Amino acid sequence: MEMSSFILAIDQGTTSSRAILFDREMKVVGSGQKEFIQHYPASGWVEHDPEEIWASVVATAKAALKSAGRDASEVAAIGITNQRETVIIWDRTTGRPIHNAIVWQDRRTAPQCQKLKKQGLEKKFTRKTGLLLDPYFSGTKIAWMLDKVKGARKRAEKGELLAGTIDSFLIWRLTGGKVHATDATNASRTLVYNIEKNAWDDELLGILGIPGRMLPQVKDCADDYGITEKSLFGAEIKILGVAGDQHAATIGQACFEPGMMKSTYGTGCFALLNTGSDLVRSKNRLLTTIAYRLNGKTTYALEGSIFIAGAAVQWLRDGIKVIGKAEQSGELAASADPSQEVYLVPAFVGLGAPHWDAEARGAIFGLTRNSGPAEFARAALESVAFQTRDLLDAMRKDWKGASAKTVLRVDGGMVASDWTMQRLADILDAPVDRPTILETTALGAAWLAGSKAGVWPKTREFSKSWALERRFRPDMDASVRSAKLSGWRHAVRRTLSTL
Repeated sequence: MEMSSFILAIDQGTTSSRAILFDREMKVVGSGQKEFIQHYPASGWVEHDPEEIWASVVATAKAALKSAGRDASEVAAIGITNQRETVIIWDRTTGRPIHNAIVWQDRRTAPQCQKLKKQGLEKKFTRKTGLLLDPYFSGTKIAWMLDKVKGARKRAEKGELLAGTIDSFLIWRLTGGKVHATDATNASRTLVYNIEKNAWDDELLGILGIPGRMLPQVKDCADDYGITEKSLFGAEIKILGVAGDQHAATIGQACFEPGMMKSTYGTGCFALLNTGSDLVRSKNRLLTTIAYRLNGKTTYALEGSIFIAGAAVQWLRDGIKVIGKAEQSGELAASADPSQEVYLVPAFVGLGAPHWDAEARGAIFGLTRNSGPAEFARAALESVAFQTRDLLDAMRKDWKGASAKTVLRVDGGMVASDWTMQRLADILDAPVDRPTILETTALGAAWLAGSKAGVWPKTREFSKSWALERRFRPDMDASVRSAKLSGWRHAVRRTLSTL
């Protein structure tokens, strides 16, 4: 194999950092993974130590190279994908953060979002950014740090501080402070980026009190993001690809055509529907986002965010201890009594799309004396299918391209369960395709860098490389599906805080 033909993907996630080394044939040849500490300083607050994240990224990149028996000089390029909306503010001179990273799950800015809503500003933010006024997004997090960290606002106005999502911080550190940049997908999640004009929005920055000079330059997803410091890995490596994790998964699933849809089932569930050049303004409280931007051309998507997916299975295991391992949930669900209709609405941290009810809390309906672990397991797994159906229905209402023929491409930890994927197809009344390669997020980041470096194929050929492992086809009687959906919607209505 010739020199510089490997691609290194850095996948900086919510609970761990991973690095995966791919060869010229897009096969995994080495990897490393390291978990880091989750900090919960107050109820609803979630933070990460940026220095721990940085150390984990460097360590896992080195581990991936070592496990493959390869040298940094053999790496043609790095692609970065990251947990979205999580933000850091750091010193322009020293690179040191002024506060822990505030994580996407963090709810501390809910009062600020409510205040902005009461001022009638949500429509303005939505029109420009495609997002809703919710603590989930980055803008109010940046504003909070500027207000609460002593002297931060004055320093920011003087140009002494920089702000960015995790990718920006990593790029800054990897290049030794030479590059302050992000990509269009991460920018589109900040609440201050105009997705139609593809530029930071001065009006929104003014409303939130964020000096625009803090923010990174916005580039294409496959672009020049600088070169790593030689001292880090023993050789300089070009950084040529960046995308937020859900966008990278969309790319890794080769969802390049309008109407193609992917859904990632991890802690939460994030479904993206490619709408091409159509910037679809949702009337059903979905998000409009940038799917990716390549060669200066923006492709848009409708997105539905479900806060609790795999976390419901973790609750079965760790919270009520009805299973010992997550893998047992599908087998247990299959043994549930079909005559019992038990519904779990997993609003443990509120409900995401299309409800966006931060005050809703989880509830279980339909319990009888005979309800047991099997019924709980089925209810938890079905809740993921029901929530996905809610998203798909909303997408079909919003955009004519989301036809009844839509096929869902899936990835994430939950998709290994055949029972869960079959029930998903049954509830959606649509095919569900599971690919042979499930590392789609890292693959998407790697493809951005590899195609830019000329090592990997361009879009059309890459799409041809996508391979199906199994297609799950709907096999549920229409009357049964209808009854189940009716029961689910009734349960959700009883859970919403607006009752």
